[in-house]
Order: sequence, then C-alpha cells, then structure tokens
Amino acid sequence: MALQGYFWGGLLVLLIMIHSMSQDSEATDYDASSFNRTSFPPGFVFGTASSAYQEDVQLMKFMGMDGFRFSISWTRLLPSLKPFVTMFHWDLPQALEDEYGGFLSRRIVDDFANFAELCYKEFGDRVKHWITINEPWTYASQGYDVGALAPGRCSAWRNNDCPAGDSATEPYIVAHHMLLCHGAAVKVYKEKYQASQKGQIGITLVSQWFVPYSNSKSNIEAAQRALDFMYGWFIHPLTYGDYPKTMRSIVGKRLPKFTPEQVKLVKGSFDFIGLNYYSGNFASNDPSANSVNDSYSSDSLANLTVERHGKLIGTPTAVSIFYIFPKGLQELLIYTKEKYNNPVIYITENGMGDANNVTAKEGVKDHLRIHFYRRHLGAVQNAIKAGVKVKGFFAWAFLDNFEWGSGYTLRFGLGYVDYHDNLKRYPKDSALWFRKFNLKDKDY
Repeated sequence: MALQGYFWGGLLVLLIMIHSMSQDSEATDYDASSFNRTSFPPGFVFGTASSAYQEDVQLMKFMGMDGFRFSISWTRLLPSLKPFVTMFHWDLPQALEDEYGGFLSRRIVDDFANFAELCYKEFGDRVKHWITINEPWTYASQGYDVGALAPGRCSAWRNNDCPAGDSATEPYIVAHHMLLCHGAAVKVYKEKYQASQKGQIGITLVSQWFVPYSNSKSNIEAAQRALDFMYGWFIHPLTYGDYPKTMRSIVGKRLPKFTPEQVKLVKGSFDFIGLNYYSGNFASNDPSANSVNDSYSSDSLANLTVERHGKLIGTPTAVSIFYIFPKGLQELLIYTKEKYNNPVIYITENGMGDANNVTAKEGVKDHLRIHFYRRHLGAVQNAIKAGVKVKGFFAWAFLDNFEWGSGYTLRFGLGYVDYHDNLKRYPKDSALWFRKFNLKDKDY
C-alpha cells in the first residue's frame, strides 16, 4: 500500500516509517513475490541522505525513496530541507574545546541549548523530527576512553598517543554532560516551540546485542552488564532518571550523580529513541578486568568475542568488528520494549561495509548487502509483530562515504562512488533492489 511522507538528509542513511503490517511473512522468507514495502505497515517510509543533496536527491528518487536524514553543524546550517535532523554528530566547535574543554565542562549545557534553540528558530517550521545527539556512547567512549576519536583523550596506559585524559573518569563525565545537553535542548523545544511547530524530538543511541557465552549464571550476568554499560548507560537515565544499578555498583564514585533538577531534566526527555545497530558479541564473565587499572571499557567486567566453540556469531563483513547478526536487532528491540516502557523507535542506522579494493564494475555487485537488508528488515518485522513500536528504518549508507577512522577504505553505500573520477555515482545492485522494494506498483 502507499506510504506517505518520506524524508531525506545528509548522513547517508535510509529511513522507513511504519504504521501497521500488511503481510504476515516469516523473517526468513524473502522471496521476490512477497517481500516488498507492502510487507511493512502503511506509512513505513524508505529514504536516505547525502551532503551533496542537489545531485543525490535525484538518485534517491530513482530508488523510490522520499525521505532523508542529515546533521546540522554548529558552524554550518543547511536551509531548504525537510529532514530528520541531527543537531550534533561529533563536530564540536574547536573554540568550545579550547575555551573550557567541551563536554568535560558543565558550561557546554547552556551553549548546546542555545545552539538547539537557533536550530528551532531557523528551521522548526520545516523540520518535524529533531535528533539532539548521535551516538553519545561512541563520542564518550572512543573520544575519552581509548582516544580513537576526537578529542583523542585517554589514560596514558591505554594509548600513548593521547596527550592527556583519564579513561576511568572522563567518559562518564562527558556522557553525563551529553545527557544534560540533550535534556536542556528538549526542554527548550517542548516549552517554546513544539506546540506551534508540531514536531517531535529524540536522541540516537547505539548498541550491539550481547549473547551469553554459555548458560552459566556468571556469563548471563556478564552479557547484561555489557548491555547496561553500552545501551543502559543512556536509555536507563532517559527512562528512569538514573544509571543502571550495575554501573552504580561497579563504577561507584567515578559515576556522576543526577541532582533532583537533573533527573527532572533528563527523565522522559524524548518523543522517540533513535537506535543504531550493526552487530553482536558473545559475552563472558571477566571479574579481574579492572583489577590493575580502571577504565570505562574494563568496568563492565565482561570479555567480548565474536566466536564461540569455533563458530562465528554471524557472517563476516569487511569491517573486522561487524558480523551479520539480524537476530540481535530483533532481540534488542524486544528488550527495549520490555525494559524501557516500549518507546517509539526509529532504526537510525543499520548497514554493512565492503572493502575499497574493487573496481566500480565489481563494486556494484553487492549481493551480500541485499541479503543483509532482507534479513534485518525481517528482524524489524518480527519485532513489530511482537508489539515493538518501530516507526522507521535508516540504512547506512546511501552512498560510499568517509567512514570516520576508516576513511575511504570501507564502502557502506547503496551507491558506488568513484573517488578517482570526480566522485561519480553508480547505483549498486542493492540500490536497484531497494528501488523494486520501494515502488508500490512493482512486484518484488
């Protein structure tokens, strides 16, 4: 059936909005005649995103898309778009980092709220879905525990290249301030703009799914701790006003406390939760993980691996840490429903990467990616049938792009970009698959 109201943006992702199921097929059954956009509820919107939107929107239309997602930079506001907008995707102005240490300082909260209000004032008449922050877990852990992302801080024992930092405390301080920034931005929107602009606001979290290495009590608890330290770190205070008990117990005084005013600011501060999902891990108990040095990554007291008894958790991809594990997405969605009061959810990123070592002719034949999306969309179907309020799905990514620390060595796109020929775009087989999938008047 027809799906209305697609949106497009500039982070190279694919959106699907959902209302009600029209077919009752198994997640593992994706034959050409039964699996297409009508397999999802009416209103399930398919879209994508690109920074070069003037050119790429035409390619999106070719694929049958009509929605996009992009981020607004503190130093670069893009007008005349109707997207799902992310206000912060790790691009903090250097001036704020230099002046007071960025998210290490409580001062960031007021500045972020002011930036958010500028966005609402300038674009709120056109933007109906706001995302305050993308993946605070990644920013806090990779930027302040291991130093892999900006600003590259960590303890010297973790990474000799870090100029300064404390892996035992700074990730928690930064995460706390990011939650306060989110809450402050939501407060401004709800008090001053939401009634007239009639939009919605949320935050995008990221998590893997953690499978106990065995059925032993210690490994089951380790898997739960791993999930608490990655996902619960943010969704628990957003839902209940405090961090998970496992984190309070292990981290102790290193974990900031919410004041009553902060609880009021953060608890329930969302209309929807964005969820990024890529892979899963086996988790086993590791009680001595932080016996020598404290750090965020060792505090969960869990050892993570992708192999158990000689068997991988899923099909390998070109990204060494990502394996195709759609069941994890289904489990994560159902877990969120059961533990966190069944919030409205948008899958804001989901995808797989190929190595950048093939020609365009070879690179467009990405049949594994088609398999990936068939399986993960099937997992979303199953979660919806279980009562999870999933309203959309963004696939990462519309085009091959700069993948943070991996640069141009990985290709996540539905479209192949020729980096040696003026960035020409070529639709991959997965783009043609989505075109057939999206066009309601075509059988697939």
